Amino acid sequence: MNYFVTAIDTDSGKTFMSAILCQALQADYWKPVQAGFPRDADMVKKLISTDVTIFPETYLLNTPASPHAAAAIDGITISLDAFQRPNTKNDLVIEGAGGCLVPLNDNDFVVDLASRVADAVVLVADLYLGSINHTLLTVEALKKRNIPVKGIIFNGQSNPESERIILHHSGLRCLLHIQREELIDQETVKRYAHQLKENWNG
Repeated sequence: MNYFVTAIDTDSGKTFMSAILCQALQADYWKPVQAGFPRDADMVKKLISTDVTIFPETYLLNTPASPHAAAAIDGITISLDAFQRPNTKNDLVIEGAGGCLVPLNDNDFVVDLASRVADAVVLVADLYLGSINHTLLTVEALKKRNIPVKGIIFNGQSNPESERIILHHSGLRCLLHIQREELIDQETVKRYAHQLKENWNG
């Protein structure tokens, strides 16, 4: 299976969640579009303790900005046709850039890339004032394109009522809840990976 990790905003914790998924599923990792440095692939490699393959980016852009803008600064245009999913016998975790409706170019969005390269989406929703609206809008965008969603990973201090209403209206299930962590290292990833494996097929 090929799982696309997307989120409701930019600093939601997609890279941390991608590392947890790689650890739990013994999956390989691919970040198709990287805008700015440090590379998320380097962080994932540092956080996982399993022997997985980190595939190179299709587009490695210099500026930390929306992919369409970062590409323009580099004098290129991102094309959906350039993306070829890596060949692997393992599950593959594919980390998106920003949220679903972040533009890749004047016509295509990150969600269009997800539709092209993945079997299902894992949605990361950090909990803040406004996150209910942002999460449900993201779910609507995915459903409109008939993209299967494996479930939601909540990130941040628990807000039971926000979580309840999001799950109620989305019809999705919670795969994992990540608390605010003072230290994120391999042990943290392994702890959450164990929890995720228990919930994955529940």
